[in-house]
Amino acid sequence: MQNDVINTQPVTQNEVAATNTLPWTRKDTTWMLSLFGTAVGAGILFLPINAGMGGFWPLVLMAVIIGPMTYLAHRALSRFVCSSKKPGSDITDVVEEYFGVGAGKAITMLYFLAIYPIVLIYGVGITNTVDSFIVNQLGMGSPPRFILSGVLIIAMMSVMVAGEKFMLKVTQILIYPLVAILAFMSLYLIPGWKMDALNVVPSTGAFLGTVWLTIPVLIFSFNHSPAISQFSVALKREHGKNASRKADTILKNTTMMLVGFVMFFVFSCVLSLTPAQLAEAKASNLPILSYLANMHESDFVSYLGPIIAIVAIFSSFFGHYMGATEGMKGIIQKQLRSSKKEVSDKKLNKFILGFMFFTIWGVSIINPSILGMIEALGGPVIAAILYLMPMYAIHKVPALAPYRGRVSNIFVVVAGVLAITAILFGLVS
Repeated sequence: MQNDVINTQPVTQNEVAATNTLPWTRKDTTWMLSLFGTAVGAGILFLPINAGMGGFWPLVLMAVIIGPMTYLAHRALSRFVCSSKKPGSDITDVVEEYFGVGAGKAITMLYFLAIYPIVLIYGVGITNTVDSFIVNQLGMGSPPRFILSGVLIIAMMSVMVAGEKFMLKVTQILIYPLVAILAFMSLYLIPGWKMDALNVVPSTGAFLGTVWLTIPVLIFSFNHSPAISQFSVALKREHGKNASRKADTILKNTTMMLVGFVMFFVFSCVLSLTPAQLAEAKASNLPILSYLANMHESDFVSYLGPIIAIVAIFSSFFGHYMGATEGMKGIIQKQLRSSKKEVSDKKLNKFILGFMFFTIWGVSIINPSILGMIEALGGPVIAAILYLMPMYAIHKVPALAPYRGRVSNIFVVVAGVLAITAILFGLVS
């Protein structure tokens, strides 16, 4: 289609009216659920541990700021992709289009490094969760880690190899029960809430420090940027110059869904456990639901908790794997073009498939600290790509000029800077 070009002039009232009349479709629902599924994974299941250890009241402020942070940052990234003059351009192509070949290579590399560690995290998370379920709930011996991790990774990657349409169908099948069970589990834990946590009010310095140092994990937990590129490309194909405004609506609904379900779940988990128990869960390198299952007397929680964790990791793996392979393919193709070499897509896809499997498998066997990987590897680059790069593009790229001069841009930049400084502080302290 030739109508993918976004007008460099401000959107007219007629165009706004035309966009507003676009009905909400089944495709929009599918994308909303897919984006939700991309975010609800290991980060969500570990968020109550990191966020909860700081106390109840800092968690309240986190719940207030994470919605605007998530929506505005993902909206900016989608607008960046939608603004391309070239039909079918994904984020790696748009970066090169606007910033040149050299900068394009560098940012594409950062994009890959922002997502790839998360895929590794899911390999570790799914292996630990299933192993804990086999040992603690089924009462069986722990299987050899290299076999268990290999089987689980093959299962997750097989869905991706089957194609994007199949992946979206599987994601949709997984998300409905996941949302229902997550909400039910949050309600189920209410009778066990320890309300004395509300009486613990930290000093202003400790309060703000806790929020600041938790921002990287918050960003990771609500991050669905790996799917934004293909999401935006699909909307450009269908809606042309109205793609960006259509994306705004879908992203707004996705954010509301995420904040509503996830933060309720986080509050419920945090109020059900003591700070000492949260510290023990962190030390055990298990998702919060697996920890609850192991210490809860109810068979319901004991079996349902790990199942939620497994489904959440599966659903989130798909979107992140898609983004990681997109980034890696972009890196290799750009390098090949610079060297004036050509490799068939078939050979390239096979190489990426092999690379992804063996590296995810290797890290899953090693079993590093998941929260440590989130803080040290994923956080800073995600913040740079998701929060800072689109803001820089809005400031520099003529096609994004209509989005300049907004207070929301300052808010996104400040959030990104706070995230990066918090990670750097954590690494040196």
